[in-house]
Amino acid sequence: MRAEVASLTAKVAQLEFQVRDLLARLNQNSSNSSRPPSSDPPWQAPRSGPRSGRKPGGQDGHPGHFRKRLPPERVKHVVRHVPAQCACCGAALSQDPGPHDPEPTWHQVAELPEQPVEITEHQGQARTCAHCGHVTRAEIPAAVRAHVCGPRLSGAISFLSARCHASKRRVVEIVETVFGLALSLGAVSRCEAEMSAALVPGQEEVTRAVRAASALNLDETGWLQHGKKRWLWLAASRGAALFKILSTRGLVGVRTLLGERPANHVTSDRWNAYNSLPLSQRQSCWSHLARDFQGLVDYGAGAEQLGVAGLHAAALLFETWSDFKAERCDRTVLQARLEPVRRGLRENLQRARDGPAGRAKRFAGHLLPRYETLWTFAAVPGVEPTNNHAERQLRPAVLWRKRSFGNHSDGGCRFAERILSVVQTLHLQHRPILDYLAAALAAHRQRRPCPTICLSTGD
Repeated sequence: MRAEVASLTAKVAQLEFQVRDLLARLNQNSSNSSRPPSSDPPWQAPRSGPRSGRKPGGQDGHPGHFRKRLPPERVKHVVRHVPAQCACCGAALSQDPGPHDPEPTWHQVAELPEQPVEITEHQGQARTCAHCGHVTRAEIPAAVRAHVCGPRLSGAISFLSARCHASKRRVVEIVETVFGLALSLGAVSRCEAEMSAALVPGQEEVTRAVRAASALNLDETGWLQHGKKRWLWLAASRGAALFKILSTRGLVGVRTLLGERPANHVTSDRWNAYNSLPLSQRQSCWSHLARDFQGLVDYGAGAEQLGVAGLHAAALLFETWSDFKAERCDRTVLQARLEPVRRGLRENLQRARDGPAGRAKRFAGHLLPRYETLWTFAAVPGVEPTNNHAERQLRPAVLWRKRSFGNHSDGGCRFAERILSVVQTLHLQHRPILDYLAAALAAHRQRRPCPTICLSTGD
């Protein structure tokens, strides 16, 4: 009986561990794991910080945001509202401005024209010879007959697909409803394929700019090609974003984005593929780390002690970093204030590594060998403590994937990575996206050099 009780006690302990582990997996969400917020169930309350006690909406004294006045070349009609008589004495007033009259006030109203798309019809005229009666017909040039949409409309169609996450059927509906032009699904596909070819030089330029940047953020997410698993990789600087769809999530992805011998400082999560980079060039994301600490707290079984200590360290770090970004302290003060946080967290990790709590022990054993990658941002200008920049750039692609379920062909994957690279880079540089897409496509059709997209290395 003693032997049986000992056997059953050991089995109960094993089953309790399995139940605790399964419950921890079941209760994973975006606040205690690396799962994205879009994976949270709709009934889960959104994450929020402590309540400030202020009423919702704009606060008293906040700076106003007013509509900018468009320049005169954008104004098609001007309607003059002129007073007929003086509001004081009732005398008649001149309808023409005088030398002492102040500048008029203004209010601009935007309207969509009834026919927002201009149609150009090319006609191959025929003429009958008066001498011999032969009919000669002029051919419409092949370059004209090759397209049914001009560069700007084709750029708008590609933008609707890539940035607005519209399916081909939805693009057809938008073009017909808003632009008053009937298109086929095949025409939308041809526009995307042509735009993909036109953006090859632009993506190559983005690749060079990203590789030349001193600090980068890297991330990856799942993608599908005809139902098969693929990975969408991203390398983003402050002024450029490079996307690549690959069949692997391993080391090949890092080398495809950064080259064989990257010299950049890279901020990322702690995925194994980034272990090929020297520790001195890496910055591990503190947002991911804070979620892992929260996961330890939620798991319990002795792991919550390390979780609480880690969350406290993360709170002090983010507070100090906020002061540094707001220029309330310089880098020397930043490093001095972080030093006790750095020492304290290491001591807690070492205690957890040597302690009895299995989950905390494994976590500490994984983190301690790469502990210095948590603090690169304190010494290297341009490096951030989180990978939020990459996640923000990746977010539109994730929404596109959720709507379209990826691509069906290799050509579709190439269009996705090229249009994402170009559009996100232009967005980071605050440059007009449609103007560039139209110019790039016009240059491609006329076999001219593609317009430049990266005005600098993107730092």
